[in-house]
Amino acid sequence: MSNRVDALYSGATELQARIRPAVRLIANRLWRFELQGFERLPETGPAILCANHVSFLDSAFLIIQAPRNISFVGKSEYLDSWKTRRLFPALGMIPIDREGGEKAQTALNAAEKVLQRGELFGIFPEGTRSRDGMLYKGKTGAARLAMKLDCPIFPVGIIGTREIQPPDAKLPRVGGRVKITIGKPILPARYSHRSDDHLVLREMTDEVMFEIQSMTGQQYRNVYAGKKHEEQTAKGEAHINSVGTAK
Repeated sequence: MSNRVDALYSGATELQARIRPAVRLIANRLWRFELQGFERLPETGPAILCANHVSFLDSAFLIIQAPRNISFVGKSEYLDSWKTRRLFPALGMIPIDREGGEKAQTALNAAEKVLQRGELFGIFPEGTRSRDGMLYKGKTGAARLAMKLDCPIFPVGIIGTREIQPPDAKLPRVGGRVKITIGKPILPARYSHRSDDHLVLREMTDEVMFEIQSMTGQQYRNVYAGKKHEEQTAKGEAHINSVGTAK
């Protein structure tokens, strides 16, 4: 898997740079974009973009509007479809296995190589799309990369994509407004004196999520997105049991 990732997902390719202006022109005719803070992105050198995730369009719109190529993490299931197997990697997608563990680490290793080449890397710290529009607890992979490579993290707030293409919609609707905000960079140097503290990655990640929340206004839930259905099931069972007891 590692060699496959290195060969296919070595970063955003020339294809992304060639098609981005044309796709941006089309997108700007179909939707209204409000862009803030893009001037904060460095013209050269590595940086990590951490965005909230409420729609399939989030990474696409960010790539389209960005001034530089971005390699983005995407679910490995996209490699199972002939429609996206070659296109998404050619546009810089790095597949990640959402089961975590060693498979997810393979994708982060590929992301590390992207950053070592001085490129931009995008990731959704929540790990998956928020189906209810809330903002969930971030995972620490981006913070780990930032600390290891001493590169900044830019929080990114995206608003409006969920209304254009909700999680279960197969196609986006035309029209609507999208706001993408690039926040101030979070610099690992601020945490370097505590590099041996295992809580540093969590604190840095929580700071990222706080900044995202301040830009999007989403309600924040301090649990991982993957635990949502388990919590709902547990609450449902508790309700059923209480009703049964009452009877």
